[in-house]
Amino acid sequence: MGQLQDKVAVVTGAASGIGKDIAKLFLQEGAKVAIADLNIDAANATALEFDPTGTRAMGVAMNVTDEAQVNAGVEAVAAKFGGIDILVSNAGIQIVAPIVDFAYGDWKKLLAIHLDGAFLTTKACLKHMYAQGRGGSVIYMGSVHSKEASKLKAPYVTAKHGLIGLCKVVAKEGAEFGVRANVICPGFVRTPLVEKQIPEQAKAFGISEEAVIKTVMLKDTVDGEFTTVDDVARTAVFLAGFPTNALTGQSIVVSHGWYMQ
Repeated sequence: MGQLQDKVAVVTGAASGIGKDIAKLFLQEGAKVAIADLNIDAANATALEFDPTGTRAMGVAMNVTDEAQVNAGVEAVAAKFGGIDILVSNAGIQIVAPIVDFAYGDWKKLLAIHLDGAFLTTKACLKHMYAQGRGGSVIYMGSVHSKEASKLKAPYVTAKHGLIGLCKVVAKEGAEFGVRANVICPGFVRTPLVEKQIPEQAKAFGISEEAVIKTVMLKDTVDGEFTTVDDVARTAVFLAGFPTNALTGQSIVVSHGWYMQ
C-alpha cells in the first residue's frame, strides 16, 4: 500500500514540469489526483496518460487567479473523489527584468498567479479539509528564492517569500483541524520555465548561456547539479504523508546545497 493510499490531491500547474511529476508520484503512492491546469486539454491528456481508466486521475480547468473557477474546480474534485486531503499549490510563471524596467502589469500578473492563486486554492480546499474531519496537507511550491534573492526577479522573489508567511498562518489556523502546511523550496530545476530563463539571463547579463548555468544558477550548489523534478516530487510525498504536526509551518530547501538553513 502506498504512502498516500486513497488520499485525494489537487495539484495546480500539473500538466507539465514539477507539478506533473508530483502528480505522477502521488498516483504511484496510491492517491487520487486532480490535474489542475490553465490548459484543460493538457490537463485531460496528462490525466489520461497517468490513468487510462479515469478512476484515479482527472483533469480540471483552473486559472488560479479566477476565484469562481478555482471554487468550481475544487468542488468538482471533491464530488468525484469524495473530498480533498492534499493541495499542492504549484502553478507559477517567471518574468525577468531589472526593477527599473519591470512593467507594473507584469509585476501584478506574477504576484496574482503565485500569491492570489495560493490563497484562493488554499481557501477552497481548507473548507473541505476542515469539514471532513480527517486532516490534510497543504504544500506550497516555493523556491530557494523564498529565502534568497537574485537580480532581475523582484516579483518572483517577493511572491516566493510571501508563500512562507501564508504557510505559517495556515499551519496555525489549520492545526486544530489536523491540517498541516509546508513550503518546498527547490533550487533550479531544468523545467521549461528554467530553460526559458537561460537565454533571457544571458542577454540581460551579457554572458553566454553556459555561463548563466555555471556562474548564476548552479554556482552555490555543492555539486554543480540541477535539482531534479524527482527530488521535489519525493519531498512532496514525504510531506503529504507525514503523520503528525511535527513539521507543520516549516519550509524545506531542496537545492543540492544552495542556501543551507
